[in-house]
Amino acid sequence: MKAMPWNWTCLLSHLLMVGMGSSTLLPRQPPAPSPKRSFVTFRGEPAEGFNHLVVDERTGHIYLGAVNRIYKLSSDLKVLVTHQTGPDEDNPKCYPPRIVQTCNEPLTTTNNVNKMLLIDYKENRLIACGSLYQGICKLLRLEDLFKLGEPFHKKEHYLSGVNESGSVFGVIVSYSNLDDKLFIATAVDGKPEYFPTISSRKLTKNSEADGMFAYVFHDEFVASMIKIPSDTFTVIPDFDIYYVYGFSSGNFVYFLTLQPEMVSPPGSTTKEQVYTSKLVRLCKEDTAFNSYVEVPIGCERSGVEYRLLQAAYLSKAGAVLARTLGVRPEDDLLFTVFSKGQKRKMKSLDESALCIFILKQINDRIKERLQSCYRGEGTLDLAWLKVKDIPCSSALLTIDDNFCGLDMNAPLGVSEMVRGIPVFTEDRDRMTSVIAYVYKNHSLAFVGTKSGKLKKLAL
Repeated sequence: MKAMPWNWTCLLSHLLMVGMGSSTLLPRQPPAPSPKRSFVTFRGEPAEGFNHLVVDERTGHIYLGAVNRIYKLSSDLKVLVTHQTGPDEDNPKCYPPRIVQTCNEPLTTTNNVNKMLLIDYKENRLIACGSLYQGICKLLRLEDLFKLGEPFHKKEHYLSGVNESGSVFGVIVSYSNLDDKLFIATAVDGKPEYFPTISSRKLTKNSEADGMFAYVFHDEFVASMIKIPSDTFTVIPDFDIYYVYGFSSGNFVYFLTLQPEMVSPPGSTTKEQVYTSKLVRLCKEDTAFNSYVEVPIGCERSGVEYRLLQAAYLSKAGAVLARTLGVRPEDDLLFTVFSKGQKRKMKSLDESALCIFILKQINDRIKERLQSCYRGEGTLDLAWLKVKDIPCSSALLTIDDNFCGLDMNAPLGVSEMVRGIPVFTEDRDRMTSVIAYVYKNHSLAFVGTKSGKLKKLAL
């Protein structure tokens, strides 16, 4: 992830709840100019860039993942503790990393870019994964950032690769009487033999346990992971899956992704590369990943297609928006930001849209596809994983809302795109981030823009 010049103002969701001028989606008179407000700020060291931020929901403490450092801040952005993570001598070609065995590649002083930051509430620790040493992780005590563990001696301990701009996302699934699971999704940067693109790992109670980050299940033929086949790179040499967001809901874990595809434009006999936004779903209890399903997502407004996912956030509908959408207030909604088109991943167009997906509707579409495939209709529709079309196989069974797959008809792709509901568009200052929450029965969304502006939308 590219380090940004660090002059940021940290505006957190709980600070944003204090009044700001709002932009509603209904016609209204232009609001009177709001008086300028001063916000509490925190600035890191000049050479640092901030990569990730998490807030402890119990204490309000803020954890910042930066280049070469982890910060713990108070709710008013005062530094409480810091933990240094780099730089150190490394080379991206060292595999295993030099801390495991001698590396013959030339070593240089290398920054450690924070690639993932997660709070493990059950064990009161912070999981901080960086770019050094093929992406090993530290487990830090929340109270004082004391290092509880740093597993690095097994292949399973290298989670995120060394590509600083690669995307990594993690989702913790917690249990009351068992060790938790960590679902990890990552870009592989052309190294599918080293890193699965998605996997589930053990989160042991003991931070120094030998089984920390081991695959939940692994034998000679089946494991709790999916790797990108080498054949895929013969079709799309720079293929990768870029993970934008992840969350859990009900019995499932979800990831939102960007994936390159080769398509033929209308009237053309040649193929060109585009990017497709897809939602990936897995059952929490599926150790063999037979439940893997992905479905394309996007939205359209006034004939303009918005297909490049920029950001997403899971929230509840709230009573007011629920009435408009015909759902329950407690139903899950996905608030997503897309930019226009499909061709420019790194240099997205400024035209962007905020769109809402009703999660139940996506799940219903997945269930319909599962049912049709188990009737023997169509193919698995997962070009990057199967390379060639594989027909669905017929089987007599009941597929309900919580069906978790079999060792047939899996993994599965949905070919028809699920379209979100566009609620706001911006043509000049591309939206790049979003959060949402319910306040007094109203659903509010905050979107950040390319130029650093913040917009509050009452939906």
